[in-house]
Formats: sequence, C-alpha cells, structure tokens
Amino acid sequence: MYTVPPKKMLIINILEILKKYTDADHRLSQKEIADILAKNYNMEVDRKAVKRNLVNLAEFGYNIEATETSRVNKKGEKEVLCSDWYMEREFSDAELRLLVDGLLFSKHIPYSQCKTLIEKLEGLSNNYFKLKVKHISSLPENMPENKQLFYTIDILDEAISKGRQVEFSYNAFGTDKKLHNKITDEGKVRKYIINPYQMVATNGRYYLICNYDKYDSVDHYRVDKITDIKLLDTPVKPKTKLPDLADGHDLPQHMAEHIYMFSGQVDIVTFKAKKYLIDDIIDWFGKNVEFSQETKDEVTVRVKVNLQAMRYWALQYVQHVKVLSPAGLVKQIKQDIADASEKYK
Repeated sequence: MYTVPPKKMLIINILEILKKYTDADHRLSQKEIADILAKNYNMEVDRKAVKRNLVNLAEFGYNIEATETSRVNKKGEKEVLCSDWYMEREFSDAELRLLVDGLLFSKHIPYSQCKTLIEKLEGLSNNYFKLKVKHISSLPENMPENKQLFYTIDILDEAISKGRQVEFSYNAFGTDKKLHNKITDEGKVRKYIINPYQMVATNGRYYLICNYDKYDSVDHYRVDKITDIKLLDTPVKPKTKLPDLADGHDLPQHMAEHIYMFSGQVDIVTFKAKKYLIDDIIDWFGKNVEFSQETKDEVTVRVKVNLQAMRYWALQYVQHVKVLSPAGLVKQIKQDIADASEKYK
C-alpha cells in the first residue's frame, strides 16, 4: 500500500492542528505547534519548518492569521516576527450555535439525521466549540422517523426549479406512532399529483406550498409526511390559474395569512384583544396588522388571515380575545365554545 512520506504530511498535519485547536481566542506559537506535532503526530520538526508551512498555507488561500512584530537582528537588519497563529473561521461559535439550535428545535428531522448534521456543524469549528455543545448527544430519541426526508427535499427542489409536477404518497401517524399511507375508499394507497411552488419552514416544520392538481386552491403539505415521491415529466399548473396566486405570490404575506398552514379561505378578520397580547399578535400575524379603538386595557385588531387558522387561534387565546367579524366565523367560534363547555359539564 502506498504511504505518504512524513515530510509530505507535515503541512496537512499543521492544517489539522490549526482547525482543531485555534481560533481568534485560542492561538498557538510555532513552538507549541511543533510540540503538538511531536506529541500527537510523532513528527520532530523545528520552528522554522513550522513557519514555512504556515506561510505556505496562507499563500494557498487558507485564512491563517498571526500577530506580527518588528525587530532589528544582530546584523542591524529589520525583520518581521510572526507569533500567535490561528485559523480564522467562516462561522463564529455564535453562528454555529444558532444553526445547531435550529436543528434541535426542528420537529421534522429524525433524531439520527439531526445528530449527524450537528456533528458536521461541529466539524466546522474546533475542539473548544465541541465542548460547549457536548450535551447535545444526550438528547432522547423521540423524533419520528422518515428516512426519505432529505431525498424528498431534493426531489421537490428539482421539481420547483424545473417547473414540473410530482407524485407522492401522503401519510398520517397511527396509534403505533408510525407513518401510514393515506388510502382510497377502495383500500389502495392514495397517490397525490401536485404542482409544487415553494417550500417554507414554520413552527419547526417544513411545508410545501402547492396545488393539488384536481382543484384550483392553494394547499400545504408537511414535507416530513411525504413518501415515495416521483418527479414527473408534466409541467406545473401556472400560478395564474389559481385565484389565490393570480396576482403574484408574496411569500411573507402568505405566511402571515396562514399562521398554522391551513388551506382554505382567506378574509379580513377583526377582533378585540387585551393590550398585553400585542407582542403575541405581532409575532403571529406580522406587522401588517392594523390597530384601532385603543383603550386603557383593550385594542381592536384588523388582519387578513386564513379563517380556519383564525378560528383555531381565537380558541387558543379565548380568554384574551373576542372575534367581531366576519359573522360566520363568530358563529363557528361560539359553537366551538359551547361544545367545549358541554364536554366539561
């Protein structure tokens, strides 16, 4: 078997040391790098050889930094000394931590895949960052498994880019806590032919904004519940044929109007809310909400939103809000409250 000579490995080992042990807060001298080479790599080299390879790495384009100081040598010549070497990171620890936390808070990525992704993110930093997030490995394996998730995302990305339809099975959880295909009245696996337009992340999950080909409505499907996806040769239905997207697709507005990603009618809703709820209202509906008739304790709110989502939201905050219009929604919420009251008698 071919073996790379030790001298050829020197520059690779120095690069690995910089990746493992250095950042702007943790720097190494040439002697310290030489000591690590001797201890961990069984390579005896002098400081000049270390510096020469460090300079080469910088010239090759690696973000190698050092502290430079000037001095006059015995010959009376001015020379520059470099010390405190470190590798500058593309991601700060705070940025990596945000990415790691984003994975932890996601509700759709299976535990094993989440753990693998976190380990890859750890590899972008050094040993000091790994110490900060070592508790992550103790997370319980309580996430649902859909081993096709990343493949599904890849196919959807390709379909959206190429403007093509997809076919897939859609699933729901059973009491055995496993995903099961939705079936037709004849007992066969139901196949969905979908026009995909956009994928979005909200409430810790991925959703597909799309159109079920049989109808002209905008629908939402949980990506983690999609299996057996196929890219079709047929082109997607133009958005102009969908009433809700005919005037263009404003994604931020769409997300604000579909706070729980329900499909169905969108309309103007007015409701009265306690003023201490204003933070929550803006968090849920965005800054396009309109406030009026403000009193010491209450304010009237006007917002364009999916009616089914608003019904769900109003029941969630039933002690703090009162829906005023439209009349049909008010009637539904009254009935929901009456039904709930009856159950708890």
